Amino acid sequence: MHLSEAVEGYLAHLADVRRLSAATVRAYRSDLADLVSALGDRPLADVDVEDLREWQWQAARSGRSKATSARRTSTLRGLFAWAVEQEIVVADPSQRLVSPKRGRTLPAVATAEALEGVLAAAAQRADGGDPVAVRDHALLEILYGSGARVSEICGLDLDDVDHERRTLLLRGKGDKDRVVPFGLPASRALEAYLVRARPVLRARALEATVSIGSARNGGPSEGSGPARGERHAARARTDAAGRAVFLGARGARLGPRAVHELVSRTVAPSVGEEVLGPHALRHSAATHLLDGGADLRAVQEILGHASLGTTQIYTHVSAERLREAYRLAHPRA
Repeated sequence: MHLSEAVEGYLAHLADVRRLSAATVRAYRSDLADLVSALGDRPLADVDVEDLREWQWQAARSGRSKATSARRTSTLRGLFAWAVEQEIVVADPSQRLVSPKRGRTLPAVATAEALEGVLAAAAQRADGGDPVAVRDHALLEILYGSGARVSEICGLDLDDVDHERRTLLLRGKGDKDRVVPFGLPASRALEAYLVRARPVLRARALEATVSIGSARNGGPSEGSGPARGERHAARARTDAAGRAVFLGARGARLGPRAVHELVSRTVAPSVGEEVLGPHALRHSAATHLLDGGADLRAVQEILGHASLGTTQIYTHVSAERLREAYRLAHPRA
């Protein structure tokens, strides 16, 4: 079996058998596509440890981080372990690779005061009545209030929200479900969005579907193949958006890229970063929970971490913040 065939088989195994998320599978695909490009589409059995070391060395020379190199090594080991299990190869050359130790990097966290200002500004923009501004306010409140991943919020359906108990049913990594709470400010912002803004965004999607279904001036007739295909695709997007909580400006289900742009535009300046992703709100929520005295196990459950060790990084963030406050405030620091 050639390398490209093995890669596709392994990716199918990750998606269908191990049930990894689409985002995780895309990350594996990116690494393995780079491997095929570097080594050529040769038989998998011909790939040896020197080939793999050369691939890793090229990555290091191009400035890739230790964390990236460690991830790529893990990807190789997963591929070859699967290939051995499937009896595609006899030996696993990746076992002789040395994975670089990852340096501990603390996540970017906004202070509670900074986020208070960000959310107040978002609420003020929402008061103007623009549906996108109303949505953005609710989105920021929910991201920070729940500590959810951006993929979990973008995948949120209307039935996943329990307004009475103020909880969200989230589908996390590995299709694992969990229920997380959100606060009263997030509840109010979400209710305002669902009542005032979401119907407007939803109507835009319906209008777009109708316009596509109508014959265009000088274009193909309504019954022609291309027009019919475009119409069916638009209708499918509209039907899917009908279940989504958060919609884009054109009425389709909101995607992670738009959320990333929103957080980078509104939250990044308060953290002193040029670019900041939605995960910063998740980091901030976890850190502020621990700062407020929340139990580490409870924070683990809220974040949906499989390992308590992953959650413990936030205890280091809290300690760093405490030391910085001491350094700035104590006369004998």
